[in-house]
Amino acid sequence: MSQQLAYVIITPYSLYKSRTGGILSRLITRSGLELVAARMFAPSPELVKQYAAEVISANDPQDRKIQELIHRYIIENLSPDPKTGRRRRVMVLLFQGEDAVRKTRSVVGHISLERRGGETIRDTYGDMILDDTGNVRYFEPAVLAAPTPEEGEAKLKLWAKYSDSDGGVLENVIAYQPGEIGQKTLVLIKPENFRFPTGRPGNMIDFFSRTGLFIVGVKLHRMSVAQAVEFYGPVREVLRSKLKDMVAAKAKAAVEKEMGFAVTPEVEKQLGDVLSPSFGDNQFENIVRFMSGRAPSECPSDQLNNPGTEKCIALVYEGVESVRKIRDVLGPTDPSKAPPGSIRREFGQTVMVNAAHASDSEENARREMAIVKPAENTFRQIVEQFYGKLQ
Repeated sequence: MSQQLAYVIITPYSLYKSRTGGILSRLITRSGLELVAARMFAPSPELVKQYAAEVISANDPQDRKIQELIHRYIIENLSPDPKTGRRRRVMVLLFQGEDAVRKTRSVVGHISLERRGGETIRDTYGDMILDDTGNVRYFEPAVLAAPTPEEGEAKLKLWAKYSDSDGGVLENVIAYQPGEIGQKTLVLIKPENFRFPTGRPGNMIDFFSRTGLFIVGVKLHRMSVAQAVEFYGPVREVLRSKLKDMVAAKAKAAVEKEMGFAVTPEVEKQLGDVLSPSFGDNQFENIVRFMSGRAPSECPSDQLNNPGTEKCIALVYEGVESVRKIRDVLGPTDPSKAPPGSIRREFGQTVMVNAAHASDSEENARREMAIVKPAENTFRQIVEQFYGKLQ
């Protein structure tokens, strides 16, 4: 069977209720598909109108009444807030693989009054409540997805067409109380979480949701060697100069064991002075290799800016004191020192393989976002690579 692209749109309500992580976990673990792109949108009235118009279809296995409900839902819930004019947030996830549309739809599920359990995303997060006369009193589909490959292509091209004007790192989509000051921060869910299909990325997003912050940017990112070198550049000097005592102690122990004589404190210090820069450089190479797939010394100069082989998810969170709140949930760099209930305690392994990265200051968040470029439109790139240039 040929490769397909399939999309899943996480609705404004699902985002608001912090259901993003649970939805993503199910899609990754149950579909067997590869997540190839993700993008936040604040849909314009034009995008909403065109998308809603394409929802009602004879090819959709759900009956016409459900399609009409979804059509009305899109108009009412994806359009800008009629009271404030503020646009609403949606997240679009893009999956690729054999029979991707059917597999995605089977995980998403259908809207039905005869729900038997929590097997699908809509079983768990969607809802349809009728009044005593059989009319729909409340309707929430949780996510939106295409019923067929043909409609998937048409709708993906539509969202890709608006992905520059309506998507990226969203601005002015969060309401603040008087006196509150919003702040953005960057999170990277690291490559070890994508070595095989696992719910870990979604589970970590669930942990971050405890902060009460809002996702305003998302991107599936493959860090180049050059980006990794720049991103972790400030760490390099720390590794070279501030680990002297540890390097000296290890060198002392190795010399005494292998050569059979005692090393004096003076010589131990000299060993640290001589070896710590080389040790730091080696550790830095390991960090870059871990994040991009290759160390700087292994990468030809003309390939330094090529996307790496390792992937991560870049998330931009916004809210009051976002830097501190995210760092509190993440925990310290060393997972062994992280408190119970923190992400690094639950998911980290070592100082390097520690589940996720988060900016430690607003200034560093700006620096790191300039490198990772979470607003970059890789969503449109993937759609155009698959279907051809948009008209």
